Amino acid sequence: MPFAPVLHAELLKISTLRPLYGSLFALLATSTAFSAVAGVSETSDPEFDPLFMALSGVMPGQIAAIVFGTLAVSSEFRPGALRLSLTAVPRRGRWFTAKLTAVAVPALLTGLVTACAALLAARAGLGAAADGLTGAEQTRGVVGCGVYLMLMALFAAGLTAWLRSGVAALGVLIPFILIVSFVIGDAAGPAADFLPDRAGQVALHETWDGPLGPWTGLAVTALWTAAAIAAGAWSVRRRDA
Repeated sequence: MPFAPVLHAELLKISTLRPLYGSLFALLATSTAFSAVAGVSETSDPEFDPLFMALSGVMPGQIAAIVFGTLAVSSEFRPGALRLSLTAVPRRGRWFTAKLTAVAVPALLTGLVTACAALLAARAGLGAAADGLTGAEQTRGVVGCGVYLMLMALFAAGLTAWLRSGVAALGVLIPFILIVSFVIGDAAGPAADFLPDRAGQVALHETWDGPLGPWTGLAVTALWTAAAIAAGAWSVRRRDA
């Protein structure tokens, strides 16, 4: 079967799962709300970064992107669901590629809209404090934010396929993002800069001091994502439906 109809079928599947709409809406609403609150906070810190402040709502919002990627794939591991999908598309690699594309497209589009909304909401509160941001910096922040959220959704999708369980994937990723990265990561020194979330978040900053820049940071996140997808692809190819 050609790739286009397989992708169309996977997009239709996603469109019929209401919790997925909820997670994308939560991504937009949560990120925008937290950025709006951040925009009216104190800005007298000498290390104040207006771009990161404006996009900081993405930090809690990214959990919704992870949930989206997880739910989109875990729905296939209900009894008989994956067997039915592979009966329709026997080439497992093609099916898994279509599934990932169906996750990536809405995650990227929602991520870009979310970044724009968060930036506008925060700038309304920041006022003159954000006047120094250039158009290029804001564009880079919005695009980087959209790509980052897409990569995190795909990272979750790949891990879910590998573990064959949405609960297991969320049980790994959410504590990792909320605890390991922020608590243990601060004590780990420069090595923490290469964690998948911290590396990609460099793109949300106006300035940065670490070993990674905006695009190299996203490249590191992409490598983590590629590893998770490779593990998921191995599981799909080698394990029984």
